[in-house]
Amino acid sequence: MSRRVATLDDVARAAGVSLQTVSRVLNRPDKVAAHTQDAVHKAMRELHYVPNRSAQLLAGKVLPAIGLISASLTLHAPSQIAASVKTHAQARGLDVSIAMLNQADYGALQAALAECRAQNIGGAIINLPLESAMAEQLARENPDIHCLFLDVPPDSEVASLLFDHQQGCRAIIDHLWGLGHREFGFLAGPESAISARLRLHAWRDALHRNGGHQAITAFGDWSAGSGFIRTVEMLAQQPSLSAIVVANDQMALGVLSALAQLDRREISVTGYDDTPDSQYFQPALTTVAQDFHLLGERAVALLAEPARHHHRLPTRLIVRQSTAPKSIPAPRDALIAQIKALARQL
Repeated sequence: MSRRVATLDDVARAAGVSLQTVSRVLNRPDKVAAHTQDAVHKAMRELHYVPNRSAQLLAGKVLPAIGLISASLTLHAPSQIAASVKTHAQARGLDVSIAMLNQADYGALQAALAECRAQNIGGAIINLPLESAMAEQLARENPDIHCLFLDVPPDSEVASLLFDHQQGCRAIIDHLWGLGHREFGFLAGPESAISARLRLHAWRDALHRNGGHQAITAFGDWSAGSGFIRTVEMLAQQPSLSAIVVANDQMALGVLSALAQLDRREISVTGYDDTPDSQYFQPALTTVAQDFHLLGERAVALLAEPARHHHRLPTRLIVRQSTAPKSIPAPRDALIAQIKALARQL
């Protein structure tokens, strides 16, 4: 026997509210008190109510949904941000329409925003690395969609929510400097990535503040493999490095692997992100924590604010076993021989 489909009238009766209130929860949740929304959503869950999206679209109503335009969810940070956005959106009775783009192509971004518009979605979180000019153009040409950007330069004239990279990067350099390290290798992310450039600039600024000079710099692609290869290259160029500062935890995993094979475990390594696995690396990774759960919560809340404000979230240093006081280096000739031997295996 087929089960009768629950209606809005059923939901209203179960929640003890009017049909108009249920409609507001579905279409304008910002106009309804939180405890009333909770009662309505509880009734919907118990009755297995499913909103008729097609009917809402035909009626020209704004769907209770937000857009998320993201980089590949195979990467740690974008996947964690997407999960948090979805969790906090659902808590507010909102669906999330996700568009995943391989790169920050302007045409693809406009197409994704057009799809939001077709669904009558009025707010979109954009988690792709965008230069200021492109972000500002997108916001200017799509005034009917409130766009919140998560990966743009801090001085962009758009609504943004960013982590405080200066805070995290300064903490890393100060920590290593206090341990006696003076010869640094900087392994940044791709030069095209906004966050990678911000972290590299912040590392250099913090090093200069401590009285340090230029550090050897390499660029990876966020992967463990690039971390491995770039470590071998940096040590071939400067075997006396005592600390390698890395732009994300995944590349840091490759760095630690290369150092283990080179028997250079005395070199301190730091990461960035504090992924769930980083505490189980060998050795456990010193890294900078970014609270992606908080980012998703704030991003969903900020979509209700049309003003173009800049918002910053804190970062914090997590000290583990991958950093230690600078040790006495091995003889230079032996180091060079080890590095060359490993390089021949690549």
